[in-house]
Amino acid sequence: MTGLCYALTVLIWGTTWIAIKNQLGVVPIEASIAYRFALAGVILFVGLKVAKRLQPIPLRHHPYVFLQAICLFSCNFLCFYIAETLVPSGIVSVIFSAATIFNLANGMVAFGQRPAARILVGAAFGVAGIVCLFWNEAAAAAFDRNVAIGVMLALLGTWFFSVGNLVSVRNRKHGLSVTSVNAYGMLYGAGIVSAFAAVRGVEFTFDPSASYVASLFYLAIFGSVIGFTTYLTVVNRLGAEKAAYMTVLFPIVALTISMFFEDYQLGPLAALGLCAVLVGNVLVFSRVPRLAVFNRRFRP
Repeated sequence: MTGLCYALTVLIWGTTWIAIKNQLGVVPIEASIAYRFALAGVILFVGLKVAKRLQPIPLRHHPYVFLQAICLFSCNFLCFYIAETLVPSGIVSVIFSAATIFNLANGMVAFGQRPAARILVGAAFGVAGIVCLFWNEAAAAAFDRNVAIGVMLALLGTWFFSVGNLVSVRNRKHGLSVTSVNAYGMLYGAGIVSAFAAVRGVEFTFDPSASYVASLFYLAIFGSVIGFTTYLTVVNRLGAEKAAYMTVLFPIVALTISMFFEDYQLGPLAALGLCAVLVGNVLVFSRVPRLAVFNRRFRP
C-alpha cells in the first residue's frame, strides 16, 4: 500500500504542471488557488461524511490543522505560483527538490532526528541531479531583482511545505485521520488565500472555458484530494525525510511527458542528472551495507 501511495503521488504531482498552466492567465492566481482548495475540501468533506469516515477533530487540535493549512494548502502555493511568474519553472523545480534537505534539517531541529548517512547522500544525489536537469534553463535566466524575489519566494514555499510535513506527522501521532485533517485543512486553506486576496484587493473572476474548468477539477480531485492523501500517508509511514524525495521525482515525470509531447531533448548533462536522481532514489530507500560505518557517525 505504501508503494502504491508513493507511485500515485509521483505520477499525479508530476503531471499537475499541465493543469496549472491552464490556470494561469485570465483568473488571478489567488482566485485559482482558492477555487482549487475550496472544491477539494468540499469534495473530501462530503465524501467522508457520506462514507461515515469523517473524524471529529477536538478543538484543541484545530490550531495545528490550521497550521497545516497555512503550510500545505495556501501559503506554499501562493509562493510557488507567484515565483513561477518571475523565474523559469525549472529554477522553481530545482529549489523545490531541496525539500529533501529542508525535511532533514527541520526533522533534526523539531524532533532531534539523526538521518542515516545513506539518506543524506541520496538526497545530495537527487538535488544535484535536478540541478543538472535544469542547468541550461537556470543559466539562461538573467539575474535581476525579479529573479531574486522569485528565488526567495520559491525557497519560502519549500520551507512552508517542509514544515507542513512535520505538522502532519504531529497530527497523525495524536490520532488524527490524514483525510479528515486534509478536509478541514483545505477549507481553511481556501479561506486563508481568500483573505490574502481581499487584503490585496484582488477581484475574483472565473474562466468558464473547458480547459480551465477541466484543469480545476483535475487539480482539486487528483492533485489535492488524492495527491495530498497519498503523499501524507507516505510521510506518516516512511517519515518526512524519505517521503520528501518524491519532490525530486516530480520533475522527472514532467520531463518524460515533455519528451513525448513537447519534443524535449535529453542532453548529456540532463542524462547525467537523471542518473544521479535514480542513484539517489536507490540510496534513500535501500539498505547499503557499505554506508553502515558512516551511519555510526550520525548517531548521538
